Amino acid sequence: MIKVLIADDETLARKTIALLLKDQPDIGEVLQASDGNEALSLYEAEKPELIFLDIQMPGLTGIQLAEKVAPECVIVFVTAYDQYAITAFELNAIDYLLKPYDDERFYKALEKARARLREHEFGDYRQVGQLIRHMMDEQHRHYKSRLVIKDPGRIRLVEVEQIDYILGAGNYAEVHLFDGKTVLHRETMTSLEQQLDPSVFVRIHRSSIVRRSSICELRPNEKGDYTVILKSGQQLTLSRRNKHKLEELLG
Repeated sequence: MIKVLIADDETLARKTIALLLKDQPDIGEVLQASDGNEALSLYEAEKPELIFLDIQMPGLTGIQLAEKVAPECVIVFVTAYDQYAITAFELNAIDYLLKPYDDERFYKALEKARARLREHEFGDYRQVGQLIRHMMDEQHRHYKSRLVIKDPGRIRLVEVEQIDYILGAGNYAEVHLFDGKTVLHRETMTSLEQQLDPSVFVRIHRSSIVRRSSICELRPNEKGDYTVILKSGQQLTLSRRNKHKLEELLG
C-alpha cells in the first residue's frame, strides 16, 4: 500500500486530494500537513512514498521541502503558477498539477506516480524537459474558467462566463455579473488580469476590467479619456494610459 502525504496550506485543496484518493485500492494511509515545517516533520517521522506538494506554503516552501526528501520518494507538485517550475522538476517531481485541475488530470498524475514507484526508476529524469515545456505551454493557454471566492464560512464558485465587468476596490475586486449581482473578491486587479483570457477581457483602467463583447459605445471626453458604455448601460473610463487599446477595442 502506498503511504501518501498531502502538503498544502489550503484546507479545501487538501480535502480535495484526500477525497480523490479515498477509493483507490492501492492507497494506504493519507497524511496531511498545512505548512512546510509540519510537512517536513511528518515526512521524517512517517517516510511516505508519495507526496502531493504545494509549492507556495508558509514555513518551508515546497521547493525547500523537496530538497530534503530522499530520491525514492515520488513528488507531484501542486501549483497555481509556473515561476518555480524549472527548479521543481530539477528535483524529484514526476509531474505537476496546475490549479485548478479536474479529476482526470489528477488521476493521470497519480498513475505516473504509481508507474515510477513500480519501476523504481527514481533517478531517471529523462522526461523532465518535456514536462517543463508541456507545463509552460499549458500555463500560457490556461485561463480561469471560474473564480473561487472565499467568504466567511463558505466558498463560492463564480463562472467567468457570468462576469460582465470588474471594478477595483483596494485589495478587493467588485465582480459584476450579468444578472445584476455583485460579488466581492479578495484579489488585486493585476492578479485578475493575468488570470482572465485577454481575448475575452480587457483592462481599460487601473481599476476596471471589462468583457470585450459587453462594450457597445466609446465616447471621447474633454480630459482626453474615453467613456466606455456597456450594453447594461454601465459607464466606465478608458484611461489615457490605456488609450493604445482603443484601436484593439474598435477592432
